[in-house]
Amino acid sequence: MALDDDLKTFATGKNFAALTTLMPDGQPQTQLMWVHADDDQLLINTEIGRQKFRNVSNDPRVTVTVFDNANPYRYVEARGRVTGTIGGDEARANIDELSQKYTGGPYANPIGTERVVLQIDVDRVHKNGV
Repeated sequence: MALDDDLKTFATGKNFAALTTLMPDGQPQTQLMWVHADDDQLLINTEIGRQKFRNVSNDPRVTVTVFDNANPYRYVEARGRVTGTIGGDEARANIDELSQKYTGGPYANPIGTERVVLQIDVDRVHKNGV
């Protein structure tokens, strides 16, 4: 299913997202993330050694809220599921592309474990101020 137009616009712009995953005990965990999208899915890059990756491996349900960088009271919230991942060289290239988008330069943080792109299918969208 094609991604909502406003959600895609927000996710492909230089806007941050809050990714909420579920801990093993069901408690939510939220992190501020870089985000991107293709025509059908939201895309979040992380490492396989991070808690958020372990969370979605156990329970793929997520919420991603993308905030307008110019006005954070404008946002698009997407609820869905991680339905796939992209690893290897493609995931490594993706984090460099995201770094260019958000910082204007190459990804400078040390990488502790393998990078992976979470592919998120969106089931529900809520908008505020959009």
